[in-house]
Amino acid sequence: MVFYFTSNVVSPPYTIYVGEDKYENEELIKYGFPEDVWFHVDKLSSAHVYLRLKKGQTMDDIPGSVLEDCAQLVKANSIQGSKMNDIAVVYTPWENLKKTGDMAVGQVGFKKAKEVRTVKVAKKISEIVNRLNKTKKELKPDLRLEKEARDREEREEAKKELKEKRKQEEEMLKKKKEQAELRSYKSLMREENMTSNANNTEEDLEDDFM
Repeated sequence: MVFYFTSNVVSPPYTIYVGEDKYENEELIKYGFPEDVWFHVDKLSSAHVYLRLKKGQTMDDIPGSVLEDCAQLVKANSIQGSKMNDIAVVYTPWENLKKTGDMAVGQVGFKKAKEVRTVKVAKKISEIVNRLNKTKKELKPDLRLEKEARDREEREEAKKELKEKRKQEEEMLKKKKEQAELRSYKSLMREENMTSNANNTEEDLEDDFM
């Protein structure tokens, strides 16, 4: 089961989702999207919360109010963290998550530490948590199929972009060729490259016909 929440503090809204347990978290780690950002309470047990960004966005584009929603949701879903003040929540792009065979179920590491950020949460803000809980939906998606569909869409977009790029390159080459031919024609038509019978003598003209 995956729980979906809507952060509607901005327009268009953002989707936040959380795995039901560590086994569902394992699936989310495996089948996440490049647009996903992972959140977790630092050094404490908590839910794995994911924020799905819009295509082309990065962590720098997360609105402050949406970031606060994610942090509050992580804190609320941490047995220890929910009872503490001044906790730290770490977040990083899904692509920076690292999973090795010796890790426990639901455990995850990072490929690059410099891509991990921290946001401080002073205390629980019930208004935020209650607002998010009102949007909560429980679904059981096929995460593998969703991932495959996303990857297929990405490949099709890449093919389309490559095709368009090649078309533009062909048009550019054609234009350069036309310009080169035009310059060559103008060069041939210059006065110094042209001859006139007016400058030929009668003897020259007779020679031409012999």
